[in-house]
Amino acid sequence: MSIAVTQAALKMEEQGEQLTPHEVIQLLLDGALERLGQAALQLRCGREEEAGKLMAKAIGIINGLRQSLDFEQGGEMAIKLDSLYGYLIKRLSEAEADTGEFVLAESSKLLGELKAGWDAIA
Repeated sequence: MSIAVTQAALKMEEQGEQLTPHEVIQLLLDGALERLGQAALQLRCGREEEAGKLMAKAIGIINGLRQSLDFEQGGEMAIKLDSLYGYLIKRLSEAEADTGEFVLAESSKLLGELKAGWDAIA
């Protein structure tokens, strides 16, 4: 299976230098959510290996978000985000075929809530 580029990645490529840091985070969250949705679809179709690859892509995006945290300026919020990102990475890394759909739904819900809050800041 060839993994297509996310819509968020395409937008970053097209508008790269024009994007604010806030918009980059929005797009990274979009990309992670897109990968989780793709993984859930693959899992429902019985394609565990492909779902695993897509979850790994989502983990990579979440790791990027985690590494971008500024603990000096972000204070308690950065600490909470670090904890959330760590939790998501752990859950997605441990997901098995029989728990995958639940983990993906939980991860999508948590990231979706974070994204809604992030979007409201703008």
